[in-house]
Amino acid sequence: MTPTMTGEGAPGTAPPRAGLPTAAPEDCSIVSTGLTKRFRGGQVAVDDLHLAVPRGSVFGFLGPNGSGKTTTIRMLLGLMSPTSGGCEVLGQPMPAGLATALPKVGALVEGPAFYPYLSGEANLRRYDAADPMADPRTAGARVGAALDKVGLGAAAKKRYRAYSLGMRQRLAIAGALLGPRELLVLDEPTNGLDPQGTREVRTLIKDVAAEGTTVFVSSHLLTEVEQMCTHVGVMSTGRLVAQGPIAGLRAGHAPRVRVESPHTAQAVFVLDRLGLAGVRAEDGEVTAELGDVEPERVVAELVADGVAVRGFGVQRPSLEELFVGLTGEGFDVDG
Repeated sequence: MTPTMTGEGAPGTAPPRAGLPTAAPEDCSIVSTGLTKRFRGGQVAVDDLHLAVPRGSVFGFLGPNGSGKTTTIRMLLGLMSPTSGGCEVLGQPMPAGLATALPKVGALVEGPAFYPYLSGEANLRRYDAADPMADPRTAGARVGAALDKVGLGAAAKKRYRAYSLGMRQRLAIAGALLGPRELLVLDEPTNGLDPQGTREVRTLIKDVAAEGTTVFVSSHLLTEVEQMCTHVGVMSTGRLVAQGPIAGLRAGHAPRVRVESPHTAQAVFVLDRLGLAGVRAEDGEVTAELGDVEPERVVAELVADGVAVRGFGVQRPSLEELFVGLTGEGFDVDG
């Protein structure tokens, strides 16, 4: 399966998503084409998903709870079969390529599960022993390296039940990093954490990505995605409504100028003359899309025409505003 992620209408192609570019399949760690999951009773959890996750990116899979994120992850990892469509992980078709792809993938889906009476080290040794590909002779080195990577080396002998929430989440990520990984898939990795635990996990994800691992992070927390991700895919009621670099998403929405003036009619005339689109006037304020016009020129033209300018600003939409506009519903901003 070698789907093309650009274009429209041809078989095996994905429609453009909100004007955002997508990466070529050969440059992606994850690719899906028409991925769909319909449950008994007719409920469609994931609908015609065309996903492209660039290699080396920190990809935020963003959407409100119930938008289909976890169902998508389960299909990507071969834990659930799609109703139609398909996907590739690290160039391998799933689920046929499970045996080839999964040893290079670390995953944390729906929270960690450990023995509370065992230490962090002992828990990871049991994780490692369950991997048929792992050499038991080097288990100690792998476990030690994973604990050090997540900053838990000093707490290796501490019982899991004494770990903080942030430490527990980092231990779960350590379990996903017991071997060399090309892809790390994390489902809501900061869910339920306090601010300190959230910072710990966020820093860890950035460190893992800096080593060249692609990180796929599912979240409903807008702030988390904005602070640690390079790319984003936005889900709404089972459909992917946008994907691409975060900077590209911002660039696709024009900034607006806001003019405060008692002379709104004259200000409207000036902005129209300058060719600004979407001019609106209301209660002593005029707004318009800035386009290619320099803000300094707008101010100069207003003053030259005798418009009293009490306030002037350039407004760029926040990510929250963009995502609400894409999905029609809100996200948790910071949990």
